[in-house]
Amino acid sequence: MQPSETAEIVEAPFVTALQSLNLKPSAPAGELVDTSVEPLVELVETSRGVSTSSTDAGSTNESARRLSQLRELESEAIHIIRETVSELERPVLLFSGGKDSVVMLHLAAKAFWPAPLPFPLLHVDTGHNFAEVLEFRDSVAESLGARLIVAKVQDYIDDGRLVERSDGTRNPLQTQPLLDAIAEGRFDAVFGGGRRDEEKARAKERVVSLRDEFGQWDPRNQRPELWNLYNPRHRPGEHVRVFPLSNWTELDVWRYIEAENIELPALYYAHEREVFSRDGMWLAVGEFSQPKPSEQVVTKTVRYRTVGDMSCTGAVESDAADVAAVLAEVAATRITERGATRADDRLTEAAMEDRKKEGYF
Repeated sequence: MQPSETAEIVEAPFVTALQSLNLKPSAPAGELVDTSVEPLVELVETSRGVSTSSTDAGSTNESARRLSQLRELESEAIHIIRETVSELERPVLLFSGGKDSVVMLHLAAKAFWPAPLPFPLLHVDTGHNFAEVLEFRDSVAESLGARLIVAKVQDYIDDGRLVERSDGTRNPLQTQPLLDAIAEGRFDAVFGGGRRDEEKARAKERVVSLRDEFGQWDPRNQRPELWNLYNPRHRPGEHVRVFPLSNWTELDVWRYIEAENIELPALYYAHEREVFSRDGMWLAVGEFSQPKPSEQVVTKTVRYRTVGDMSCTGAVESDAADVAAVLAEVAATRITERGATRADDRLTEAAMEDRKKEGYF
């Protein structure tokens, strides 16, 4: 084959592709084709509705191409999820139906769309969870066609592996079922929805956090994370916890929920509920959360900033019935949701850190 014939065969399909994109007038096969990026930039900017007709618009175009702070967070989270899946063999995503895990699942779905999720979902059910949240959890998993693994604390209590606590809360009892589920599934990466503004111990943790062969966390054994480089390597028997929302705040999560029109359980919005006051929190009256004789039951308009075990998760008085109202409320608050509404985080200053060292989320 002569060199000229080779050039014609190679360039013809490329020219045809350029013609189909309408980047420039068609060129005969074998002739030199303009391969500069300007036509491509113009095509992208045109699709965004941005003019590229003048030199003065250059700075405007550059600004339009920059991601907003919210989209940068989204891009970072998707990058973390994709990197983890590409480097490790058996990831799993912790999904409770709470707002952070819902946002994380939404990001994971976007990361691999239109392909299905390449990993299952895992929830540790205390047996004291809000029924509305469990229904929402199941419906979301079904809508995505995701495999949902549920580890139940009640099973451990029934067979004697765990014993009910005197305070009635089951949140601290989640650790053993979680570690057993990770070991049984041989999961080497566990996605969690923790944010660094959520609690003091979270701020000590890296995006990719190593857990030893016992599932325990050592705050002193932290790996450096320079720029966007993450190190998920670990020995056999160990695994890593991965937190794609590490640089998000509660306000960022709600802004993203508004921008993406993400559905949440109704508990996150204002509604009337029978509650009673205990330790400065409004606890809901329910099967697993009953008032003492000295505690008066009242009906109030409340919402939940976080959802979990009914016996230790409090509501806040609120009239925020939609996302916009919640955004205004969260922007004005100075107390994190866990600090304001989670009784199990008030036991000691290092309550969360102590549980994380044992293998908690």
